[in-house]
Amino acid sequence: MSATVNNPFQHLVEPLDPKDPQQQFYNLAKLGDPRYDRLPFSIRVLLESAVRNCDEFLVKRSDVESILNWKQTQTQTVEVPFRPARVILQDFTGVPAVVDFAAMRDAVMKLGGDPEKINPVCPADLVIDHSIQVDFNRNSAQFKHTGSFFFRSDSLQKNQDLEFDRNKERFQFLKWGSKAFRNMRIIPPGSGIVHQVNLEYLARVVFKYEGYFYPDSLVGTDSHTTMIDGLGVLGWGVGGIEAEAVMLGQPISMVLPEVVGYKLCGTPDKLITSTDIVLTVTKHLRQVGVVGKFVEFFGPGVAQLSIADRATIANMCPEYGATAAFFPVDDVSIQYLEQTGETEKLAYVTKYLKAVGMFRDYNDVSQDPDFTQVVELDLNTVVPCCSGPKRPQDRIPVSDMKEDFETCLGAKVGFKGFQVAPERHSTAVPFQFNGQEYTLNHGSVVIAAITSCTNTSNPSVMLGAGLLAKKAVECGLSVKPYIKTSLSPGSGVVTYYLKESGVMDYLFKLGFEVVGYGCMTCIGNSGPLPEPVVEAITQGDLVAAGVLSGNRNFEGRVHPNTRANYLASPPLVIAYAIAGTVRIDFEKEPIAINSEGKEIFLRDIWPTREEIQAVERTYVIPSMFKEVYEKIEKVNERWNSLVAPSDKLYTWDPKSTYIKSPPFFDGLTMKLQPPKSIHDAYVLLNLGDSVTTDHISPAGNIARNSSAARHLTSRGLTPRDYNSYGSRRGNDAVMARGTFANIRLFNKFLNKQAPQTIHLPTGETLDVFDAAERYQQAGVPLLVLAGKEYGSGSSRDWAAKGPFLLGVKAVLAESYERIHRSNLVGMGVIPLEYLPGNTADSLGLTGRERYTVIIPEPLTPRMTVDVKLDTGKTFQVRMRFDTDVELTYFHHGGILNYMIRKMSEN
Repeated sequence: MSATVNNPFQHLVEPLDPKDPQQQFYNLAKLGDPRYDRLPFSIRVLLESAVRNCDEFLVKRSDVESILNWKQTQTQTVEVPFRPARVILQDFTGVPAVVDFAAMRDAVMKLGGDPEKINPVCPADLVIDHSIQVDFNRNSAQFKHTGSFFFRSDSLQKNQDLEFDRNKERFQFLKWGSKAFRNMRIIPPGSGIVHQVNLEYLARVVFKYEGYFYPDSLVGTDSHTTMIDGLGVLGWGVGGIEAEAVMLGQPISMVLPEVVGYKLCGTPDKLITSTDIVLTVTKHLRQVGVVGKFVEFFGPGVAQLSIADRATIANMCPEYGATAAFFPVDDVSIQYLEQTGETEKLAYVTKYLKAVGMFRDYNDVSQDPDFTQVVELDLNTVVPCCSGPKRPQDRIPVSDMKEDFETCLGAKVGFKGFQVAPERHSTAVPFQFNGQEYTLNHGSVVIAAITSCTNTSNPSVMLGAGLLAKKAVECGLSVKPYIKTSLSPGSGVVTYYLKESGVMDYLFKLGFEVVGYGCMTCIGNSGPLPEPVVEAITQGDLVAAGVLSGNRNFEGRVHPNTRANYLASPPLVIAYAIAGTVRIDFEKEPIAINSEGKEIFLRDIWPTREEIQAVERTYVIPSMFKEVYEKIEKVNERWNSLVAPSDKLYTWDPKSTYIKSPPFFDGLTMKLQPPKSIHDAYVLLNLGDSVTTDHISPAGNIARNSSAARHLTSRGLTPRDYNSYGSRRGNDAVMARGTFANIRLFNKFLNKQAPQTIHLPTGETLDVFDAAERYQQAGVPLLVLAGKEYGSGSSRDWAAKGPFLLGVKAVLAESYERIHRSNLVGMGVIPLEYLPGNTADSLGLTGRERYTVIIPEPLTPRMTVDVKLDTGKTFQVRMRFDTDVELTYFHHGGILNYMIRKMSEN
C-alpha cells in the first residue's frame, strides 16, 4: 500500500533518484528529529508505515509522535496502528480465510451492499504447502536397485498424487479464489514451504509500488512468519481473522512493543550448526522473558551469520515467545539477494535503506540504537544440542541426551516426564519387519524426518546432513529399515544443490529420499508407521521417539505413537536414525558397528563448518534460484489443469465435506446488539498450563473413534478418506467436532489425557463436542478454565472459531499467547485473565461451579470485571480487550461482523 491522500507528512516526499522523479519515498531523515536515530531499526519500520499512511483517520499524526517517542513510552501501554505492506498465508490457514471471504460476500449482498467490496486491498500471497503427507517413503514398498545405490524414485510423485486426490475440492476452491479476488496470488502445491518460498522468492526487502519505495513488511497466518525477519523484513504471525481484516485495508492495532537488544559476539565452534545456536537462543530468551516484545539482534557476531542462519533463529521466534526477531539489513543481506538471483532489486534496495537510516553495519557500535533491555550471547559457548521431549524450549546438550531421556522416563507425567515404572525401563519388544527380527525399547527412534522451514531453508545444515550421510555410507553404516525416514526440502532449490553437490545419493542410501515439498512431519503429516512397529509400541507401552529438524514437538503433534519427540539439526536427525535410539552418549559410545566389526563414532563422520562452507560456495549459486522460481507458478501440471468456476460469488456444494459456508454470519443485521453479561455458565473444560492450539484444534490425524470421524462416516466416507483436520478447515461441521479432540488433552475433570469432558448436569463422560452440543440444546453458555500460556503454539484461527461454535462465551486463564488472544477477540469470545497472584487453585475453583460474568457499560481496555459463582463467591478478573479497536470488534460480535457492516454501508 502506498501513500494516502492529504497526508500531513507529504513534505517529506522526494525522488530516490533525481533522474527518475516518478519513483518517490518518504525521507524520514527530513523529520529532523534526533529521536529517530536512537530508535531500534524494527521500530523505524513501524514509524515509516505510520508516516506514509497518515490520513488523520485510521492513522493519525499523534500515532507518529507516539512511535517517535518510543523510548519514553516503555512503561506505558501505547496503542498504535500498523499497515503492513503485504499478507502471507499457507493453505491450512488460507483456506478458512478464503472461505470467510466468500461467506462475507454473501453476507454483504444480503445486507444490500456490493459483494465485490470484499476483496483484498493489501497484496496477499498464499502458498499451498501443508496438505502433503508422508504416506510413501522407503518402507512403503520395495526399493529399486541401481548400481551401488537403492532408489525409490516414485515416493515424491505418489505423495503428490495422493495430496491432489485428497484435496482436489480444496484446491479447486483456492483456484476459484485466485480468480474471484483481486490482489491474491496462489503458489501451487509442490513448490516448497511457505516461509522458504517467502524468503527466496516473495520477499521484496524494499517495496516498489504505485510510485513509492518503502520497507517490505508483512503479517502472516502462520506463527513462523517471523522467519522473514532474518532478511531484514519485519513480519510476524497473526490470527487468520486479523489477517483478513488487514487484507481488507484495516491497520493492525498493536501495543507499541518493548524491544530487547540481543547482542551476539564471539565465534562458534567449527562443529556447531545454526540449529544448535537457535535452540540455545530459544532457551535463553524463554528465561529472559520476551513475550509480546520485539527482539532485535546486533553486535559483531551477527555479521558472521548467513541469512539462512539468521532466518533459522528468526523462525523460532514463537518458541521463545517474542512477537518479532529482527535482523536489520546489512551487506550479508545484499549478498543473499545476489545469491538468490534478485539482481534487479539491488539497484534501489541499498540506496533506499541508507537514505532512510535503515541499513546496518553490525561492527559499527555508533549505529547501536537504544533498547528496552540488552542481553548477550557468546557464540563460543554454544554446544551441540536438541530440544524435547515435548517442548521446543526444553534444550538439552547432546552430551546429556541419554541421561536426560532416562530421567524423563521415570519422572512424573509432565513436560519432562513419562512416569514409567523403574522395573519397565528396560522393556524390550521383539517384532518382525520384512522377514527380519528387530527389537524396540523405550527411546527407540521410529521417525527421523528432515522437515520444516526451520532448517530446510539453510544450505549449511542441509549440506552438512548430506556430507554426514556420505561419510556414514563410506564407513558402512545404514539405518534400520523400519525407521520412517523422510526428507521434505523447503524448495526445489534445496533438491537442486543436494543433487549438484553429489550428496543426494548418500541421503537416499540412508533412506532420506525426497518425499514432498511441504511442512509434512512438522505439522503432523507424518503419515502411518509400519503396522508391526505400532503393534510393538502398543504391546510394550513404549515411549518411542521421533527426531525431526522442525520447530514444533508438542505432545500428540508429530505422531500418536511417538510420545517423545526431539528437535535436532538435519545432521543429528541422521545420526539418531543411524543409532536407532536417543539413549546414546555419542561422546562415549559408537554410533554403530559396521559390517567389518569396527566401532564408528559420531566424531568420525561429522563434517566441519569449513567443509560445509566450501561445498556451499561451489554449489549454491544464483542460477539455481532463478531456474526454480521462474517456473514456480506454472510447474505443477495437475494444478494447471484444475478447472474452477469464475463467478464472483461462490456456489457452495452441499455435498462437500471440505468446503462449507460457515454459520458465523447467520442472522447478522446492520443494527448492533449491546453486549450482554454471561449468566450461569457451565465450565466445558478445566485445563492446566501450556494448552496449545494443537490441543484446542489439532491439525493432524482424525481418530476413527472421534466425533469428526462419526460425522464423516455419516456422509459416506471411509477412514482412508478422512484426511486430516488441517485439510478440512474449510468445513465448520468437521472443525467444530475436532475442537478439543487432541488425544493428549489433559482435562482436570477426568484427571487423564483424553479428548473428553464431563457433562456436569448429568455426570456423564462424553466427547467434548457431544457435551457442548447438549449444553447448547439446553441454551446454556459455556466457559473454559485454563492456566498459563493458553493458546501457545501455532497460529490457528480454528482454535478460536471452534470454541465459539461450541458455545464458549469466555475463557478464563492465567495468561494467553498473543496470537490466540487476538483470535478469541476476533470471534467475540471474551479473554478473561486472573488478577496477579490469583489462580484457579488460590481461588478454590473446581470448575464445577456456575459462573456469571458481569459485563458493565461503558467498557474500557483491560478493565476489571466481577465474576459471581453460584456458591456465593465473587472475585475480579481482567477483561483482555487491550485496545479501543478490540472493544469495537467485540461490540460488533467479532472483527468479521465489523467488516461486513462497514462494507455494507452505502
